[in-house]
Amino acid sequence: MKELKLKSSMMRKNRYLLLDAESKESVEKAILDYIGILGWAKAAPFFVEEKGRNIILAIDRGSVNEVRGAFELSQHKINVKKVSGTLKGLKN
Repeated sequence: MKELKLKSSMMRKNRYLLLDAESKESVEKAILDYIGILGWAKAAPFFVEEKGRNIILAIDRGSVNEVRGAFELSQHKINVKKVSGTLKGLKN
């Protein structure tokens, strides 16, 4: 049976954010408090990696500004160190 593949135009286009944050929970709370559950669904965030205070978060490319705004308005200390279109570019 032939395996089905997505066209490249149909694949999700992510941006990867390198964050300096206390925990995953503080990041989740900051996003939910600012953009709400519908914004959360639109941004589709997922955690790629966590090492100490460094967290790599993948989000939809159309929601980058809203998510960054959520971190700026948050009471938690969440700093965006770098934004990249690829994981390789983020880790270098």
